[in-house]
Order: sequence, then structure tokens, then C-alpha cells
Amino acid sequence: MAEPSTPAASLPLPVPRHEGLRIAGQIVGADRGEPGNPDDPRRITVRHPYSGAVVGSVPKASLAEVRLAFDTAKAYKSTLSRADRAAILNRAGALVRDRVDDLAAIISAESGLCLKDSRYETGRVADVLVFGAIECLRDDGQSFACDLTPHGKKRRVHTLREPLLGVISAITPFNHPMNQVAHKVVPAVATNNRMVLKPSEKVPLSALAFADLLYEAGLPPAMLSVVTGDPAEIADELLTNPAVDLITFTGGVAIGKYIAAKAGYRRIVLELGGNDPLIVMDDADLDEASTLAVQGSYKNSGQRCTAVKRMLVHQAVAARFTELVVEKTRAWKFGNPMDATTDMGTVISEQAARQFEARVNEAVAQGARLLCGNQRDGALYAPTVVDNVRPEMTLVREETFGPVSPIITFASIDEAIAISNGTAYGLSSAVCSNRLDHIMRFVAELQVGTVNVREVPGYRLELTPFGGIKDSGLGYKEGVQEAMKSFTNTKTYSLPWT
Repeated sequence: MAEPSTPAASLPLPVPRHEGLRIAGQIVGADRGEPGNPDDPRRITVRHPYSGAVVGSVPKASLAEVRLAFDTAKAYKSTLSRADRAAILNRAGALVRDRVDDLAAIISAESGLCLKDSRYETGRVADVLVFGAIECLRDDGQSFACDLTPHGKKRRVHTLREPLLGVISAITPFNHPMNQVAHKVVPAVATNNRMVLKPSEKVPLSALAFADLLYEAGLPPAMLSVVTGDPAEIADELLTNPAVDLITFTGGVAIGKYIAAKAGYRRIVLELGGNDPLIVMDDADLDEASTLAVQGSYKNSGQRCTAVKRMLVHQAVAARFTELVVEKTRAWKFGNPMDATTDMGTVISEQAARQFEARVNEAVAQGARLLCGNQRDGALYAPTVVDNVRPEMTLVREETFGPVSPIITFASIDEAIAISNGTAYGLSSAVCSNRLDHIMRFVAELQVGTVNVREVPGYRLELTPFGGIKDSGLGYKEGVQEAMKSFTNTKTYSLPWT
């Protein structure tokens, strides 16, 4: 196992940020309670998962403040042109690129993700902004001739997309503190909508920094509010406020199903958990496959809904593949997230790390073999490889949201497909094979939203459609283009045509 990275090369944590809500651009509650007191019940204290140091705090929004955010948004009607919106998003993208180091430091400080991952995330955020700007300028209307049948007329039906009548309520998770926010906010801006955003209470600082960038880039403040607080106090208001037209949520399955039951007659877009397989066939390039395996398992500390959660390996190549995965795992440098040379930082909390440790221990007690890792120090959890894993073990039956590589063997493509489809999840997958017949079977038969061939399950562009089925989502897609479709109403009109 690689030794944890040493503090010698580490960067200091940024100065603690004691923030307020952003209600239509106004900073509210920054001085509520004692911002420097980590025990103040009126604030949420944000700690660095690696050291436990306080890196900031945010106020707990009251119901009255959440309602004010929705009322303010509902009363505002944007008149921004496509060119206006594109210019704002392009300016924001330039600001992100200019401030990569500062933004990455905020992300790493509150999430425990290493600087390599956080810098990569800021690049993705800039991509989202650029793609949103491009899509603003794209004419998304359609035109249909009506004289297509004997009883047709010389008319044309045209379509246009309009912003929602109400407000978008967005709820984001901890694992991509800024990019998940960007994927909600940017399509809303691009379509002239208004949004009230609640980021994860574990990582609120990145969301507030992103909102401030947009205000600086010229976004009318009423188009975006950010509220922070205790989900037990304010979550239901985010789902049931009369101004809410659409709810977009990324996070866990249980919460997603609660939202679906609570939302009533409102549109919902749910991007939920995954249990994504990397399937390695007997003809695969094992060096390539093992590299994809460790990258897919350990990037972002394994905290991606599209991380490799299960490695399904043909029995004919399992021994060599496993050797390569262990070798490459031992070379993965983990430790202080603020060390620029670290490959993997912490997971989000000690509680999460304890869960991964317990699941691996349970699997070992049931006959699995621990090959490396499963060492924990607070929220720092070593990259871990386990083989002799069976599909019914909790480690792979449920989503294990951390840096664990469980290896399951199979004897035939039929068995691989059955194992892959044998969970409640259906988000993404990866296939390592050069046989077109096998590849096309996987594309046709895997019950997932995405099949990536010779790439990690999470590969995508910020523009392209993304989402899952079964317990991973309702089939609606995210990605800039698809989100813009979700965030609009389609209006048709017809005109005489000669």
C-alpha cells in the first residue's frame, strides 16, 4: 500500500469563510450567531475532513427566508436576450478559469477532495458555463409543414421554448461541490429561468462562491438565490412551496424517492445513485482495463455516482487483472488533500469511512479476500481491493460510495450481463472488450443509462445526455442540453403558409 502523502508539500487551508445566504444576490445572515464559534446552533460549521479544522460556516435559513427567496424569484421576469445570457455565462467561465487555484482550494478545504480532483472539477465547471453559453445561441425551435396528407392544409406549425412559469428548486449533493451546482444553475440561466438552490450542508461554500461569480459576471440577482440550512427544517419547503414549478435533485435514492412522494403535481428530475460495473472480457487489454479500474474507483475518492463500484472479470483473465489492479492501487498516493502531489484525499466524513471499512470487513467475514487497503484514519480511507466477492454481498449489492475495488468473476457473457443487471441501480457501465458482437450485446442488454466501451463508466462531456433508470433515476437526462429541455415549456403555434 502506498504511504499517505506527507504534509511537507502541502498548501495551507484558505482563510475560513463565514458566509451568509444569497437571497436575490443579497447577503443575509452572515453575522447571525457567532460565525467563529463552531458550536453555535444557528450556524452550520464546515470542517476540513482531513484535519478537522474549521474552514467556514453558513447560517441556518429560516422558513421565512426560504419563502422570501421563492417569492422574490417568482416576482421577477427576466428579459435577457440569448446574447445577454451567453455573454454572462462566458464571462463567468472566464472568471472560473482565472481563479482555478482559489476555487480548487475552497472545494478541497470543505470536501476533502485532493487538489488534483478539485482543479479538474473547476475545469469541468468552466466547460459547463461555455456549453451553456453556446446552447443559448442555438435556435431550438422546429417547423412542420402541414400539407403532408390529403386532408392537410397549407400551414406551418412552429415550436418555441419558453421559461417555466414558476421557480426551479434545486438540491445538490456533496461529492462535486461546485460542478453539481453548475449543472443545475447554468441551464436555468441559459433558459431565462429563476432558481432557488440548496447545496449540501456538508459543502455549502463552493456553491456560494459560484453564485458570487455569476453575480459578478452580470447575472440579475433575482434569477438565483442560495439558501443553506438543516434539511430537517427547510427541505419540505423546497419541495412544496407554491412557487415551485420543477424540482431537480442529485443525491441518494432514499431522498429521491421521498422527493417523488412529496412533490405532488410538479415536475421532478432525479439523478440518483449508481452501482456501476466495469466488465472485463477475456479478450480485453488488461493493462488498459486495470488502469481504467483504478481511475474509475479512486478518482474523487470514489465518491461519484458513476465510479466503478463493481469489477466483473472473466475468470480466464481474473488472476492477471487482479495482480495489475493491486499493483496500480499500491502506487496510488493518498493523504493530505492540500498536498498538490496527492492522488486521493479523504472521503466526506469519518462516518462514511467507517461504513466502507465495515462493509469490507463484512465481505471478508463472508469469504471475500482483502488484497490491500481497508485502513482508516478518521475520514482518510485507503484505496482498497477485495476479490472473491459474490454478487449478494452488501459491498456490491448496495452502492458503496468510496474508494473500494470489489472483484467478481464470471464464466460467460450471459453471466456478466445477469450480474450487472442484478441490482436495483441502472446508471452507467463500462465494457472492456474488442469483440463487436460482445460490445453490441452489452449495449443492447445492460439495464443502464450509459454504456462506455474501453472507458470508465463516468466518461461524458458536460454537454452530453446523462442519467439513469431503475433506482438511478426516472429516465430524464441531465447534461446542459437535456437540462435546458427539462427547464422549458414547449409552445406550438401555426401560421398560414403559401
